[in-house]
Amino acid sequence: MDRLRDGPLALLLFLGHVITALEVPLDLPQPPTITHQSPKDFIIDPRENIVIHCEAKGKPHPSFSWTRNGTHLDIDKDPKVLMKPRSGTLVLDISGGQRAEEYEGVYQCSAHNELGTAVSNSIILRQSRSPLWSKERISPIIAQKGQSLILRCRPPAGLPPPIIFWMDNNFQRLPQSRRVSQALNGDLFFSNILPEDSRSDYICYARFPHTQTIQQKQPISVRVLDMDSLNDTLADYFNHTDLFSDNPVDEREPVFMVPSESVSSAVVLRGEILEMECIADGLPTPAISWVKHNSEIPSGRASFLNFSKTLRITDVSEADAGEYRCIANNHHGSVHHTIRVTVNAAPYWISAPRNLVLAPGEMGIITCRAAGRPKPSIRWLMNGLPIESQDPSRSVEGDTLIFSEVQTGSSAVYQCNASNEYGYLLSNAFVNVLAEPPRVLTLPNTVYQVIMNKPALLECVTFGSPAPTITWFKDSMLEGNAYVFHENGTLEIHMSHPSNSGKYTCVARNSLSLSENHVYLQVKEPTRILRPPEYRVVQRNRDVVFECKAKHDPSLVPTMTWLKDDGELPDDERFRVDSDSLTITDVTESDAGRYTCIMNTTLDQDSASAQLTVVEQPGAPTDLELTDLVARSVQLTWTPGEEHNSRIKKFLIQYEDALHQSGVWHNLTEVPGTKTTAHLKLSPYVHYSFRVLALNNVGFSRPSMPSRQYRTSPAAPDENPTEVKGHGTEHNNLVITWKPLTPQQANGPGLEYKVMWRQQGIETYWTSVSVANVSKFVVSGTPTFVPYEVMVQALNDYGPGPKPGAVIGYSGEDFPSAAPGDVRVLVLNSTLAEVRWSPVPLESVRGRLQGYKVHYHCERSLHRHSSHYNKQSTEIFSPNKTSGKLPDLLPYSIYSLRVTAFNGRGEGPTSATQRFETPEGVPSAPSFFKVSTFDLDSLMLEWGPPYERNGRLTGYTFKYQTGEETCPFTLGTLTALPANKRDPRLYTLTSRHCDGLMMSLCLSVLPVAPAFGNVSSSMSKDGELISWQYWGPEKLLYVEYIIDKSKNPAYWHKEKVNGSQFHVLKGLKKGLAYKVRVVARGHDDRAVHHSEELLVKVSAMVSPQVDIATQGWFIGLMSAIALLILILLIICFIKRNKGGKYPVKEKEDAHGDPEIQPMKEDDITFGEYSDEDHKPLKGSRTPSGGTDKRDGSDDSLVDCGDSGDTEFSEDGSFIGQYSGKSDRDTTHDSSELLSPVNAMNSFV
Repeated sequence: MDRLRDGPLALLLFLGHVITALEVPLDLPQPPTITHQSPKDFIIDPRENIVIHCEAKGKPHPSFSWTRNGTHLDIDKDPKVLMKPRSGTLVLDISGGQRAEEYEGVYQCSAHNELGTAVSNSIILRQSRSPLWSKERISPIIAQKGQSLILRCRPPAGLPPPIIFWMDNNFQRLPQSRRVSQALNGDLFFSNILPEDSRSDYICYARFPHTQTIQQKQPISVRVLDMDSLNDTLADYFNHTDLFSDNPVDEREPVFMVPSESVSSAVVLRGEILEMECIADGLPTPAISWVKHNSEIPSGRASFLNFSKTLRITDVSEADAGEYRCIANNHHGSVHHTIRVTVNAAPYWISAPRNLVLAPGEMGIITCRAAGRPKPSIRWLMNGLPIESQDPSRSVEGDTLIFSEVQTGSSAVYQCNASNEYGYLLSNAFVNVLAEPPRVLTLPNTVYQVIMNKPALLECVTFGSPAPTITWFKDSMLEGNAYVFHENGTLEIHMSHPSNSGKYTCVARNSLSLSENHVYLQVKEPTRILRPPEYRVVQRNRDVVFECKAKHDPSLVPTMTWLKDDGELPDDERFRVDSDSLTITDVTESDAGRYTCIMNTTLDQDSASAQLTVVEQPGAPTDLELTDLVARSVQLTWTPGEEHNSRIKKFLIQYEDALHQSGVWHNLTEVPGTKTTAHLKLSPYVHYSFRVLALNNVGFSRPSMPSRQYRTSPAAPDENPTEVKGHGTEHNNLVITWKPLTPQQANGPGLEYKVMWRQQGIETYWTSVSVANVSKFVVSGTPTFVPYEVMVQALNDYGPGPKPGAVIGYSGEDFPSAAPGDVRVLVLNSTLAEVRWSPVPLESVRGRLQGYKVHYHCERSLHRHSSHYNKQSTEIFSPNKTSGKLPDLLPYSIYSLRVTAFNGRGEGPTSATQRFETPEGVPSAPSFFKVSTFDLDSLMLEWGPPYERNGRLTGYTFKYQTGEETCPFTLGTLTALPANKRDPRLYTLTSRHCDGLMMSLCLSVLPVAPAFGNVSSSMSKDGELISWQYWGPEKLLYVEYIIDKSKNPAYWHKEKVNGSQFHVLKGLKKGLAYKVRVVARGHDDRAVHHSEELLVKVSAMVSPQVDIATQGWFIGLMSAIALLILILLIICFIKRNKGGKYPVKEKEDAHGDPEIQPMKEDDITFGEYSDEDHKPLKGSRTPSGGTDKRDGSDDSLVDCGDSGDTEFSEDGSFIGQYSGKSDRDTTHDSSELLSPVNAMNSFV
């Protein structure tokens, strides 16, 4: 028979699974379904109305009824009981004074319509209770120090049970620790009691959560006595009887106070919370640990509470059953307790019944599978009543209802009840017999959005009876491994790609009809964090920034969210969230943690996290303690403060000497950060206080509180002064100096110094003197520069210090008495000379010879334009030298020098003055060089004289280089000009043929005229008037003067000129002759240009001067001359208009205009220009036919022409090449015509 049922049952299971519908549309007939109900165990507040919920749906809408304690509840009989309209919810009105306990009981709701009846759970209604504590008189508890103690709470039984806690009269929770803790039953346990536990307000409180009321027990008084006072105190109460021995409570090994036996058991239900506790007595306080036999304690669900005395496991499962062991241990021993845990289970669903919709004639099943420990029993009901009648279309097979060949009208609601001793489960499932064509319940044209490479689920929720089959289309019917077709009609695409976007159609068919629906899929780009936040270590009170940059699909709206430790950011204005960053300003220690940025869109998100570590200086060390106190050392221990996330590197120990320097802290020693103790060496006669500072990578901590003061006893000094020296400050004294001892080195009161000295090799006995509060002593009347032995010894009221060692010092020196002799000077070049001398006799040194000094200065320059004079210099040479070099001399100058010997006192007499001249040196570069104008075949060059001439200038050398790198001989001397040449020179250079290219270069060289000119003097009524012309760029001008043939020729008086070209010297003495010059200086006060020196003689008597410009005869003469010139000009103008020729015109006609004369085709040189208003000087070459006669090669370098007075602009630049009249040179030798070969050779 079993074999015959297996095949049809398996088929029915498959069919039932396939044709089960999720929901029946509300417009179709359906049996009732319970949608909301009150909990099975319903505890109410007696101060409020009672509401028992029961809501259901169905078509037609169901009606409701209730039972109480298994009998029908007639709502109409009790006016205080109301049922809400179109609902089964009961409202019990107890506001009129009715007692809530009158309505306690077991309630059950039924919802029914013409298709069936659904029932709710059995709801047990109970009133919450918070009873008062029973009154009791609690006697004070007197306990001996070290004993264990239990303060019993025994709260009243409430519904639900109260929450227990201990407080004092000020409503402050009593502190708990490993020694003092509260048990699960509310009792307060002391593993060992201490005197500080004495108090009179141990109060146990019970809080009842439903009524939000708190009840308190009477206060308990506890007094803890030491052994010495215990018997005396109790004797007063009990007629002088000793109740306790005189011995204190000894330390002892642990003993369990809870549980009291060695083995206990616990039963817990699956899914609930398991709590096990072990509290032990012992001295010192035992530590508690937990293990599980043959297994591990579940780390995710287990927690150790109450200082590890309680093991709590949440959501208990069958795997948590077994043996647990708690272990209590101290250094006297250990003890353990075993708890055997059994896990039972109230019924829980494996497969709850589901509604079943069948078409007439179909088959189906309803399964009801539950588990529990013990195994639950299954009971079936139909419409709330046991199944009794035999129906051929229905059979019961244990936990399965089987339906076959159902007919219209056989709809009903079936209940499955699974129960055991720990509870029950009740579930409703209806069978609805319908014939309905398919309909698609999913909204049409729904748009689904999905992230690329993620699965896409397209819904096609349908209803029909028989159950419809679903087919999906996208352009064509979908099939293949890329798609999953779920039984509920949902289409799943494993990996979405952009090509999957588009329109999809689902078609639902059954035997009655078909229906279709269209949906759309959009595939979006994923959200990705490109730059995640990074780990940060930041100091306290600094700012920190976390960056979080992400990309997302442009059609989606992103939202950036930041979390701290998986929770919301603190509500603090210091946290500023920007579009792609989080900024925390003024970071505090509480800001440390893990920060997560989450980029959200409507479809996906990406997140990244980073840790923030806040560091700061360590906390100050505490608990400084001094041990091992001896005369010269002490042991210091301390407790380190908080490291604040940065390891302590070292500790700095400081001390204060309250006796000698109160309030001043000195560094004593350092120890590594791993140590918390230091052995300190001390000095006598110091009142020590110590403090400790900790150092980490951020900095030093605040100092600890000072230790207690430790005073060391006085003693004789352990050391003598250091840095003892002897030297003289005068030729007849000896100054003895030393570094005094510090107060810590004095070792006692009355510190003095015994100063001792004697002449080395002469005196046998020491001369001594004692001094105090000084660091030097002067010995007078000593010979000059003789050696002395010197000692300084420390002593105080407790004796002298150790014997000092002697040092050698010398009495004072005197100035050397002799000068070096035989001084000679050898000039090596224009800037270097060597001086030689003979050493001074040793006896004339009168001290320690330290060397020789050569003093030298430039008296004057041999060139009138030089601005360097009176420059004093000194060279120092070692005592074993008799010669030395004098560097950096000025060329072309006269120097004087003297040589002296010197010792520690100073310099001796000087040698005879020696004078020498330096030869000429190489001049510096021209002060400036520029190209002022240029044509296609000529350049005009300008330059200034060098700042440092270093001798008489003989000329300037010019070099040029063409731009053609392939042309040989491109660098060389073009020409040399005399230094005094004033006339501009114009040269034409024709280069050699280079790669078939003819190149030519014409240079016009224009030496710069002197910066000053026309310097003159005249007498005015205010003084001597000096006038001049100046063309230089410098603006700082001075008029300098000196008495002619002055004894100090280097000192010139100078007066500043204020922007004019004349100046009046008012301070000149009558009858004397003066040398006067005008000087232009740069911004560094360095002389740039000098005028010629002008000799001015101031007459003894100044005669009155007559200004002829104001005389009448002079004015008349000038007027006549002007009239005569005007007449001559008129005559010349008339004659010229009549065609007359002047000599200049005739000459121009004869020679032609040189500017338009043609050049020969084979000659590249220029025709010479000559101003015909002046005839050539005698002996000069005369032009013939307007051109020069050429001789030699065509590539010759010839004179292109000269010009006389050349015009310049205000800044000295060239204006015109030819202007005015020119004075020709008296002779033009053939040497002035340079051939190109000679020009090229001059380059090399």
